[in-house]
Amino acid sequence: MNTNIRILFTAAVVFVCASCQDYNELSKNQNVPTSAPPSLILPGVIEHMNDQNAWTGKQGSMSAAQFFISTYDYYGTNNYDQQPFTKAKDNFEYTAVLQNVVLMEAEARKGASTDLNPYSALGKFFKAFYFNLMSQKLGDIPLSQALEGATNTTPEYDKQKDVYIQVLKWLDEANADLASIIATGNPDCVGSYCKGISGDEFLGNSLTSWQKIVNSYTLRVLISLSKKENDADLKIKEKFAAIVGDPTKYPVMESLDDNLQYKYNASYNNYPKNPTSQGRDAQRENIGSAFLNVTTALNDPRTFIAATPAPNEIQSGKSFTDYTAYVGAPAGLSMSDLGNNAQGGKYSFINALRYYADFAGSKAEPAIIIGYPELCFNIAEGLNRNWATGDAEAWYIKGIKASMEHFGIVDGADITVGNNLSTVIYGTVMNISVTDYLNQTSVQYQGGADGLEQILTQKYIAFWQNSNWEAFFNQRRTGIPAFSTGVGNGNGNKIAVRWQYPVAESSSNAKHYTDAVTRQFGANNDDLNGVLWILQ
Repeated sequence: MNTNIRILFTAAVVFVCASCQDYNELSKNQNVPTSAPPSLILPGVIEHMNDQNAWTGKQGSMSAAQFFISTYDYYGTNNYDQQPFTKAKDNFEYTAVLQNVVLMEAEARKGASTDLNPYSALGKFFKAFYFNLMSQKLGDIPLSQALEGATNTTPEYDKQKDVYIQVLKWLDEANADLASIIATGNPDCVGSYCKGISGDEFLGNSLTSWQKIVNSYTLRVLISLSKKENDADLKIKEKFAAIVGDPTKYPVMESLDDNLQYKYNASYNNYPKNPTSQGRDAQRENIGSAFLNVTTALNDPRTFIAATPAPNEIQSGKSFTDYTAYVGAPAGLSMSDLGNNAQGGKYSFINALRYYADFAGSKAEPAIIIGYPELCFNIAEGLNRNWATGDAEAWYIKGIKASMEHFGIVDGADITVGNNLSTVIYGTVMNISVTDYLNQTSVQYQGGADGLEQILTQKYIAFWQNSNWEAFFNQRRTGIPAFSTGVGNGNGNKIAVRWQYPVAESSSNAKHYTDAVTRQFGANNDDLNGVLWILQ
C-alpha cells in the first residue's frame, strides 16, 4: 500500500514538474531561426545604399537636382514642398537598415569573439554612411542614444557638429580596422567571421576594395563640410591632407573599376526606365534646363547621352548634332506652362534609345553609389581650396575623363540619336573627341574661383543619374550650377534646403524634438528653408 502511494506521489511530482516548464520556452517555434549570419544581413545593408538613386523623380534625388523634371501634373509636380521633403514618415528614414547594421555587428561579434572583425569594421562605415545621409537631410538627429530599442524610445538629438565628429571617427576607425585585418590576417580573432566577408555581390567580398571606398567616402564627407573648414574640432583640412598625402595608409579608388555601383538585371532588379515605363513617362518627362544649359554651353557630348533634340528644333531644320537643338525644361515654370511647352515640342526628352531600351538597362550605365569620377573632383576641389598640396588641374582632368568613360565616351566614340519614342533615328554623332573637348577654352582649368566653379560644374554633370542625393547636396552647398526657380518649385518659389522631421517625433519624442527644432530654426519652425549648421 505504502509502496503504491510512493509510486503515485513520484509520478505526480514528475508530472507537476514537467508542467512547470517556462511557457515562453515551450512556445518557441524550433523551425524559425532566432539569429542570422552576418553574411545574410550584409547584402541588404549594401543594396539599401542604392535607394533613391538613378531616375528617382517627383521629387526624388534626380528630379530635385533638376536633371529631369515632370511636365505632366497627373503623375506629379516639381514642387519642393511635397514628399520626401515634407513630414510623411513616422520613423527616421534609415532606422531599419541601421538596426540591421547593429544586428550584423552583434552576430559577427558572437562568431569572432572580438570587435576586430571585417563585419564590424564595415559596420562602422555603414553607420557613418546612413547617419551622414540623415543629417545632411535633417540637421540635428538622434545618434549617441539612437538604436537602443525599447530601452530608450525618446533619444536626445545630437547637434549636427557632434554628428560629424562621430561620423569622421567611425570612418577613421573603419579604415584602421580594415588595414589591420588585411595586413595581419587578424590573428587574435577566433571564429568563422575573422578573415573575410561573404555575401557581397558589389565588390566581390574584397576588403581591399572596401577600404578604398571608406577613404574615398571620407573625402566626400570632408568636402561636404567646406563651410566649416576652419573648425578646430573637425580638423577638415588636416584630415583631407592626410588622406591625399598618404595613399598607403589611406588607399582610395584608382579607376572606374573601383566604383561601388548598382547593376540592374531583367530577372529581379529591372532598370528604372524600361519599355513599360516608356509608355507612361516618355512624353511626360523632360531633361531639366539646369543640366542642358551647362552641357550645351560647353559643347559637351554627354548632352547626346542624356537627351533627345527638342522636336521643334529638328523641325526648324537644325541638325541632331547641333548643341543648340537641345533645350531643357525650367523646373521653376508652372506645370501648365511646362505641359503646354513640352507637348508643343519645345523641350528635349530623355534619350529613349539608351534608357528605355530594355528591362536590364543594357544600354545604360550602372548606377554609381560612390564612384571614382566624384573622388577626382573632390580631390580637385580640396586642392583648389588649398587644403593640401597637389595638382588640382590634373585631378580635374582625371574626373572629366573618368565621367566620360563611365558614359561610354572615349576618343572616336559614336552616339546614335533618336526621338523620345525610339521610333525615329536621326543619325549618329560620329568620332567624338574627348581631347578636343578638353582643349576648349571654356573647359581648360582656370584655377582660383573660376577653377572652383569649373570643378563644381563638371562634378554636377558627372552626377547624372548616380550618387543618390550628392548632386542636390553639392548644389545646395555651393550654388553651382544655377537651378531654375519660380512658381513651379512650390515652397514660396524656392528650392527646399532641408527635410522636415518624421511626423511622429513631435508627439512621441516631443521634448527632444522641440529642443532640436528651436535651437536650429526657432520655436515651432520645422522649416524646409531652415539653414543647417553645415551650411552656415
